[in-house]
Amino acid sequence: MKNEQGRLVLNHSTHIPGLIALLEKLIKVEGIQTITPGVIGSVRAHSPKFKLKISVPIRGGFKAIARQGKTVQEVFILTTLAQEQLENAIAQRLK
Repeated sequence: MKNEQGRLVLNHSTHIPGLIALLEKLIKVEGIQTITPGVIGSVRAHSPKFKLKISVPIRGGFKAIARQGKTVQEVFILTTLAQEQLENAIAQRLK
């Protein structure tokens, strides 16, 4: 049994509150190699609860969008998991 953990790349000084805690749980999921939080920005619509939603497939994984309040942040997830498996893993860790 292989107990290899993926890597969380912390390349920004600012993150959406709660994002890093969620990503630290998510990186332990088998099949997830690397998670990199990306650009942070603001949007008009207000999202009262923290959300992490798969946006589009990228080479080797998926781009996800983290939202809370009027703040949005890209998250790049390199994984061998299918989109549905990744969405389930995120949903379980958001509870």
